[in-house]
Formats: sequence, C-alpha cells, structure tokens
Amino acid sequence: MTGDSGVERAIGVDMAEAGGALLEGLRVVEVSSFVAAPLGGMTLAQLGAEVIRVDPEGGGPDIGRWPVAASGTSLYWTGLNKGKRSVTADFRSAEGQRQITDLITEPGVDRGILLTNAVGRAFLDDEVLRARRPDLIHLRILGRRDGTAAVDYTVNAATGFPLVTGPPEHGGPVNHVLPAWDIACGLYAALGIVAAERRRARTGEGCHVSVALRDVALAMAGNLGMLAEAQLGAARERIGNHVYGGFGRDFTCRDGERVMVLALTPRHWRDLVTVTGTTGPVRALEEGLGADFAREADRYTYREALAALFGRWFGERTVGEVTAALTGTAVLWDRYRTFADLVGDPELAANPLMSTLDQPGVGPYLAPGCPLSVDGRVSPAVPAPRLGAHTREVFGSADDGVS
Repeated sequence: MTGDSGVERAIGVDMAEAGGALLEGLRVVEVSSFVAAPLGGMTLAQLGAEVIRVDPEGGGPDIGRWPVAASGTSLYWTGLNKGKRSVTADFRSAEGQRQITDLITEPGVDRGILLTNAVGRAFLDDEVLRARRPDLIHLRILGRRDGTAAVDYTVNAATGFPLVTGPPEHGGPVNHVLPAWDIACGLYAALGIVAAERRRARTGEGCHVSVALRDVALAMAGNLGMLAEAQLGAARERIGNHVYGGFGRDFTCRDGERVMVLALTPRHWRDLVTVTGTTGPVRALEEGLGADFAREADRYTYREALAALFGRWFGERTVGEVTAALTGTAVLWDRYRTFADLVGDPELAANPLMSTLDQPGVGPYLAPGCPLSVDGRVSPAVPAPRLGAHTREVFGSADDGVS
C-alpha cells in the first residue's frame, strides 16, 4: 500500500492483528456522504473488510462539516471514515465515471459490493452496474422509499418524537441532538451487506438492497409500540425526564450535580426504597392511594408523588454520597456529565474500546474502535485516510488527495 505516511500503511492491518477480521477478504466500495452510509462502511471496515470510500475531487459535502479541529480538519469526517481507504475521482467526466464503475464491478471473490447514498448519478444505477456484473451486491440508502430526499432531522420531525420530548409545559417540538435514525440506518446497511454476501456465497446471486431513512424511523416507532398505541386511541404525553410507563427520572443532589435514576424491576424498586430509607413513607403512600408500587404501572401513575419522597433524600446528599450509597445496589443510575466531563474521566482512557490516534490534521486524541469484542479482543481505532490518499494505488493515476 502506498502513501506518504504510516497512516495509510496501517489501514487494513491493525484489524487483523486485533482479532477483528471477521470480514477479512470482503471489499466494499462506498460512494457516500454524511452519517448513515459512512457509518455503515466504517462498521464493515472495523470488522476487517476493505472499504474504499470514493469522493469527488476536493471532497463531498461533508468534507468540512463541524465539529472541526483548529486546522479546519473535520472531526466529523475523520470520525466516520476511520480505517477506510480514500480515492477521489471526477464524477462528471466519462473517465472518472469509468474508473468508479470499474472499481465497483471488478471481478473477484468477495468483491462487487457497492454501498451508497448518492442520488442523481446515472452511472451508479443498478441496471447499469448489473449489466457489467450480474452478481453485484448494491445497497442504496434512501431518504424516503420513493427516492425523495430526507435527512435525520426531517424524518424525526415527521415521526412524532419531537412532540413527546421535553417538559410537559413546553408547547413546541424538541429536536434531539443524536442522529438516531442515521445511526440505525447505517447499522442496517452494514447488516444488509453481510446478509447479501452470505447469500451470494451460497447461491452466486447478487441483489439490490435499499433501506430508507424514514422507514427505519417508522419501523422503530412501530417496534416500540408507539404507532400501535396511537392506533388504539392513546395519546402519548410529554413527560420531561420521567421514563414512560415506569419509575425513572432525574434528581438534583445537594452540590447541584444531577443523577438519572431508574427502577424498572421489583428488585430495582426494593433497593431504591431501602437505600433512601423511605420504606415507611412509601408504604403509607401506597395505602393512602390504594396503589401497589410493586407494579410498574402504579409507579408510573404516581411518579410525581414518589419523586417528591425520593427527591428529599437526593437533595440532602452530595453526588459523592449518593454514589457511595447506590454502589452495590440493584438501582439503575448514573450522573449527568458533559462531553468535557467524559473525556476528563480516567475510565475513558482505560476502556479497551478507546485508543490514541495521531490523526493527520488533528493530532493525537482518544478515538473508539469497534464496540464488538471478538474472542475477548477489541479492534483498535485506525486513523481516517487523507482525502484521496489511495487514488494512485487504486486507479493507477495521479494522487489527487489533499491534506
């Protein structure tokens, strides 16, 4: 492998050495941007596949997306392209299109796989590519099933979640920061490719798989019972930081720190009541209301009254004292922390998931590898390549990469 730094030489090596090469020998061509498709490709790369990301010369629309390092290097782009190889091509020229289609349809075992969310590129149409390689595995990520555009933020708005998020008194929608549908869609894409390759290995047949971002969101809304609930006539209420259907919410400690506490099972509930010393008051509340707090539904119905009982206990203690009291119990809880708190925690560096990358344009920082542990071993993070770093090697032409 060529390149002017050890970064390019390391790609595709560390995975095998760490025991994460479950997909060794699989090659995926990724023509993508933003979150879902790059995440799908990176997931495959972290499991040992050779993933070649193809971008227009100068980079796609996500090449400079925030957050960025002081150098202007996108932490977003480098974060979603770790462990891949990068080539650039002129998408508008006949020669550039030929290079890309040749790369996608090149004969070979475990080749002929395209992962893309590109739109309006006729040379990437399934019938065009399949005419050259009938056993092609082509996975396309769409916004909507009909091919019209959508992104995580618009899909989220259209599927009801922002209108049940936030405090009860809030009148408008509350968008979430996490691009949940992009993430789920990217993982579905990776799974779809692995499943399709398994069938191709058995039958020799390729396939055209598509997954729509909006369908992913609708599927999860349905899988979690939210759509069925609405069809049965119930209106999901906005409940702030309470957990729907059970007992869980945030509490403020004496020093102003906040913790999230849940009691989902009878054991969780018993331990929470015991550790907070509220056995008597909780029993009296039960009797007065005719409730049975062993039942999740009753804990949810009377959540405000219960929160008032527990809130006093948390409010009289620092977060350190709360930590000491809850450690060793079955209670589900944790502190609210900022991203800055998280990166300052020694436990982060000690987590085998994290390793130090010396990313060009960024410098050294802790980055995650693959969350899957294979035979007790975790694949370390591998730096993202420079844009276009492998163009000469892959296409046999001048390296058009930029730093």
